[in-house]
Amino acid sequence: MAPAADVEEYLRTLPEHTAAVVQELRARVRVLIPDGTERISYGVPTVDLDGRHVVHYAGFKHHVSIYPVTDTDPELEAALAPYRGGRGTVKFPLDEPLPYELVDRLVTFLLARHRAR
Repeated sequence: MAPAADVEEYLRTLPEHTAAVVQELRARVRVLIPDGTERISYGVPTVDLDGRHVVHYAGFKHHVSIYPVTDTDPELEAALAPYRGGRGTVKFPLDEPLPYELVDRLVTFLLARHRAR
């Protein structure tokens, strides 16, 4: 299957419940990075700013992921620890409510890290 051409097409490929959660995640990212450009990169929704990736997010049958998540501060890392899914990835299971406050903190951190580079 070819990668989606845009985020709307990507959302249509997801199970209904996953798509709803990813849509909420997308809305939050748009609020936190209002000047970001949304596109598909590496086969998943990505937000770029100043020509560089800030955040990728993806939906799966049992979880949603946000990446790249590296080099966080100790407090944020402690909060993310239960959701670490692999190198640079945070996985939020879909069988429990997404911790949107934590998601907002994470995206804000990724944006600040992006701007500091």
